[in-house]
Amino acid sequence: MSFPKHGSRILSDLRTYRVPPELTPGAILDYLEALNCPRSLTVAILFRNEEFGQLVKLECDPLMYLKPHEFRDAYAATKFLSKYRDFSLDYDVKEVAMQKFLEFELLCKQTNARFRHLSADPKYKGHAVWLHNAVIRKVERILGELDLQELFSFANWGPGATTLIKARDSSSTNKFQCETGITRDLYDLIPSSVLTGEYPLWFTHILSSGNYPTFQVGNKVVTVPKDATTDRVIAIEPGINLWFQKAIGSMMRQRLLRFGIDLRYQSRNQRLAWSGSKTQTLATIDFSSASDSISSEVVRSILPAPWHFLLDKCRSQYGVLDGVPTRWHKFSSMGNAFTFELETLIFFAIASSCMEYLQLSSTEDSCISVYGDDVIIPITCLELFAEMSDFYGFTVNRKKSHYDSTFRESCGSHYNSGVDVTPIYLKDKLSDVPSVFRLANAIRRLAHRRNSHYGCDSSFRAVFDTLVHGVPKLCRLRIPSTLGDGGFISNWDEASPVRLKHGVEGYRVKNVMEVGKTYKSDQVGLLLSQLWKSAQSEEQNSPLQNHHDLPPAIRLAHQRSFVRRLRGLLSSGTGNSVPLRDRVKLKVVGSHVSQWYDLGPWL
Repeated sequence: MSFPKHGSRILSDLRTYRVPPELTPGAILDYLEALNCPRSLTVAILFRNEEFGQLVKLECDPLMYLKPHEFRDAYAATKFLSKYRDFSLDYDVKEVAMQKFLEFELLCKQTNARFRHLSADPKYKGHAVWLHNAVIRKVERILGELDLQELFSFANWGPGATTLIKARDSSSTNKFQCETGITRDLYDLIPSSVLTGEYPLWFTHILSSGNYPTFQVGNKVVTVPKDATTDRVIAIEPGINLWFQKAIGSMMRQRLLRFGIDLRYQSRNQRLAWSGSKTQTLATIDFSSASDSISSEVVRSILPAPWHFLLDKCRSQYGVLDGVPTRWHKFSSMGNAFTFELETLIFFAIASSCMEYLQLSSTEDSCISVYGDDVIIPITCLELFAEMSDFYGFTVNRKKSHYDSTFRESCGSHYNSGVDVTPIYLKDKLSDVPSVFRLANAIRRLAHRRNSHYGCDSSFRAVFDTLVHGVPKLCRLRIPSTLGDGGFISNWDEASPVRLKHGVEGYRVKNVMEVGKTYKSDQVGLLLSQLWKSAQSEEQNSPLQNHHDLPPAIRLAHQRSFVRRLRGLLSSGTGNSVPLRDRVKLKVVGSHVSQWYDLGPWL
């Protein structure tokens, strides 16, 4: 394929072209036809007749299929539209989400009542007594001593909104510049005088504005899209609370890592899910609203007192629900920056205590792995783990937990008898060229996996071609798989790439990039943001956690290196850029690739 000399015409088409409305239903039906199985026919009929309520409630039971490839096709058809947000349903997905949220809030209230009088709880008997004490010892061993200096060193901003700053303005620069939201509990723990001592430049600036503290009742409950059947409830936290919640989460991550739980990566869970689907010795466990089921009295019961006191002061004990202040029975929820690490800690402590009780050794076929509420445990440990999870107020979702078939799913990877059956999802209707790129490439990668990574399944050629011809000719950029979704992933013959000139080895490929929109700033918040990012980078690259432990000469070299990096960043002009969240612009670039990595020809 010969490329135009200039990218301006391509960029113009990318910005102005709107996908024809008939392309989305056409691609959906072509995809279902390519799967060519009874379930894909069912989905196609329901989609054509706009029976969306029935469509989104379809389920795929692995026990109903004898052959892995039959389940793979049915599963792909069932899941393809399960997260599609453009369906017209006869109920309010936000209302469904709120009802579920309140249901688990009531469950937390009941759990709290049990744990306030634990000795009288009928569930607290027999092995539950031994296991509860084992969980307490396990949590204490993992967390160890509380170092408050870590709280100030590990603190950071997350990417999301706060109670005072909207999502579109939620850059670290804006948060350093004007974030003043804090709960009274946290302010009592860490008053202005302490913060001024720990962060002199930042809090001198904040106090001079006259707006600090802006006391918040607590968090604010909102809903965000989850899938086609329901929304997800999250709680937006006050900004200063989030700053320290992030630190607590990082402290927990560091301590869990010492026990083999690395929350930076999902690969361990994915590998064990594959292993479990082959050997049937490991179960993948899913919970119903795990983050909304962490009861306050359960956390008080199992965490060491200093840790509980710190977490309790940094969380939002109250929140605003439909404009009404409400005291939460849960300890934390989605939106709190340490909820993910806290639930990982709790589930890991329960699982490892159950392993010890049953005297199971940790081997490849009999081990545990936890990533948030994604838990993998030996099947022999399953019932005891489910019993103890219920004791702590968590509900195992039996429909989405897998232990009695050859199917396993964890952290977004799905396997059946060792075969990768991970489906693709269409979440929104196709509206612009990049959305067509993403769907076409997802289908091509699926076709490649179905052929065991040797070529592509030709059944999907028609739907791929439909998507390619659904965009202007100039936008039909052919790229190797290494360039993501900046064009249509193609093989060598389809692309005919241009070899580089002047003796340079490789090829030149035009592709599309999404570049975050920014604006220039010279506010104090910008300097604080760059200083903190550089300091965090310096902290991670240091051979010791405490820079004061370094020899004076090395410490001086680190300081000079830090100053040089910061000076270069600010002088380059990029250091003055503040990102606008979720706002991007398209850019056509010429990328150099040393070798053409494709997903094989259509067979």
